[in-house]
Parts: sequence; C-alpha cells; structure tokens
Amino acid sequence: MKKWKKVATAALAAMVFASVLSGCGGDKKKAADNGNTIKVGASFELTGNVANYGKAILSGFKMAADEANKTGINGKKIEVIESDNKSEPSESGNSITKLVTQNKVVAIVGPATSGCVAAGTPITASNKIPHIAPSATAPGITVENGKVRDFMFRACFIDPFQGQVMATFANNTLKVKNIAILFDSSSDYSKGLAEVFQKTLEGHGGKIVAKEAFLAKDVDFKASLTKLKATNPDAIYVPGYYEEVSKIIKQAREIGINVPMLGCDGWESPKLAEIAGKDALKGCYYVSAFSAQDKDPSVQKFIADYKAKYNAEPDIFAMQGYNAGLVLFDAIKRAGDTDGTKLAKAIAETKDLPVASGKLTFDANHNPIMPALIISLEGGIPNLVEKISL
Repeated sequence: MKKWKKVATAALAAMVFASVLSGCGGDKKKAADNGNTIKVGASFELTGNVANYGKAILSGFKMAADEANKTGINGKKIEVIESDNKSEPSESGNSITKLVTQNKVVAIVGPATSGCVAAGTPITASNKIPHIAPSATAPGITVENGKVRDFMFRACFIDPFQGQVMATFANNTLKVKNIAILFDSSSDYSKGLAEVFQKTLEGHGGKIVAKEAFLAKDVDFKASLTKLKATNPDAIYVPGYYEEVSKIIKQAREIGINVPMLGCDGWESPKLAEIAGKDALKGCYYVSAFSAQDKDPSVQKFIADYKAKYNAEPDIFAMQGYNAGLVLFDAIKRAGDTDGTKLAKAIAETKDLPVASGKLTFDANHNPIMPALIISLEGGIPNLVEKISL
C-alpha cells in the first residue's frame, strides 16, 4: 500500500545518495554475508500514519526468517536488521541508505507503501541490492518507462489489477451500472485506481455519473458527498486509505447515502470499523489478497502458525511480509550465493513457490501471479464474498 506524496524530492535525494554509494560498495557482500550470518534489511513504517501496515508486515517477515533459521540457509542463519522510515518517503531514503551503507545488507524487504518504496529504489538499484516490496501496488515500482527494474520485485498484486477486479465485481455480482467516484487527488495510488476502475466499468457498459476529489488528511467530506448524492448513483467507489475512508463512509451514511461503497486494499485496517462505526459498513466491499475464511490449505496453515507464534490473528500485511520472506530466502538458497545480481536472477526465476496464499510465480514484470478477494464489512466484520482471477 502505497502513498507517493513527497516522492519527487525524496527520490531525487535518494539518487544523489545512490550515485555516491554505488562507487564504494566493494566489500559490501563480505560484510553482509559474514561467517555464519546473512544480513537482510527490513525498512518499514514502524511509526507514523501507516505504522499498522509496517508493523504487521515486519511480523510476517520475521516469522519467515525464524522458520528459515530452524534449518539454516546454505549453512548460515538470517539476521534481520530493522529500520523505521516513519511513514515518510524522505525518511525511507535515509532508512534504506543506512541499511545499505552501514549495515551492509544483501537484500532489502519493504517498505509497505509505494511512495516509501520509490524513495529507496535508486539506492538499491545503484548498489545492485535485490529489493522486495511486500505490499506496494503501484505499477511503476517494478517497471519504469517500459523497462523492468532488474533488482525490484513485489509480493502483491498491482493497482490496475485490483481496480479491474472491483469494477468486474460491481458489474457481474452487484449488477450496478451507474457509479460515482470519490478519490484522493493528492495520491497517485488513488488516482490510478480511479482511472482503471472507470475504464473497466465503462468497458462493461457501466457509467461514471460523477467524480469528486479530496486531499489526504481532510476530515470533512460532506460537501463532496452531497454533490455525489445528487447524481443518484447505484454505488460509490472510494479508492483510498482507511484514515480518510472511515470518515467518508461515516459521513455518507449520516447524510443518507445508503448505496454500496466500494474500495481497495488501502481500506484494510481494524480502525476502519472503529472510526466509521459497524452499522455504517453495511454494503461496503473492498479488494484484498487475504482472508482467514479462505479454505486454501496454505492459507489455513499460515494462520495456524502465526497464531501459535504471536497469539494473534494475522492480516493481509502479515501474510505479504511472510510471503516476501519466503521468496527471498528460497532465492538465497537456490542462488547458493548472496551476490546481488545472482540473487536477483534467482528471485525472478521463482516459480510455483508454496507461500501463505497458495503458490507464487513471478511474471516478466517481477509481479506475482495471484487471485484477488472481495471482502464485505457487514457489522464491521470482514467476510470473504468472492475470489476473482482475471
């Protein structure tokens, strides 16, 4: 998940760092792959606006590392080096720079959001450090100007895919045709989802009857919602994050909007129900990659193991962190080496790897091939409605 705000400045700073760092990494591998230990970096949002995401992903990643260390990888143990990016792209560049230059890790996992990942990619690319984004869904993370980034991978589906999935669900299952959109104009994540949703819906014969915008950190949405209500939509699509979405849903119900509210994986948080109120969530649906109600044996095993380890229920972010760890550690084992180029090649060649969501194979753009789930929020409780593959 995926904010791109402040990325231009952060990415520019990161490229400056990268140009300096790439010339002084001669003994990076030796320091990172030392004796019986292989150092891997974990740069996550452990404080700040989306700390819920980062903490959950880190827990899943560390669980995968602990499992790998039971037998070791090529005779060595994994050491996870944690770094907090404070949910800010500028801090993410600093976090990843530290992991590369001071901690001298052989690979980076994280951050959670696309904006924070983008701020670090110039650093990892210039230093030939494999970099796995567990939950960053923006397409540009792995492909830039039509060219695949050699050292960049992800462990989640991309934004266009989930936009297509929700539009397909709206058309085929909910049978709604006239839909309004309320999106975050300060977020490339939100704008991109809105664009793909509209294109897909119109391809199915549907119509976007109105579009309104808001900004991240807004708290009063009633003016925009009132305009949307006047168009009499069959549903409203709100691609955004739980901080704003929870207030949008609450205020929509308060002014008498009772049509289905449709969303994306940025909705994923217990705080959505806390803020919006359980009663307001009737008829609310979002796209996810994880549900405890999924009967796939691999999903159920992951849930059982996570509960045993943490005495808590895992969420989508824990699952994505776990999957990212499995991908990295399997690649290290197959590569037989922690050289960045060899390791990146092994990651790219991942095929039918058993993970917490089934089996994972990377496509040519370094994105995993996987289905998406539609989750409802009746009574504030996430329920699996449908599993969709396109």
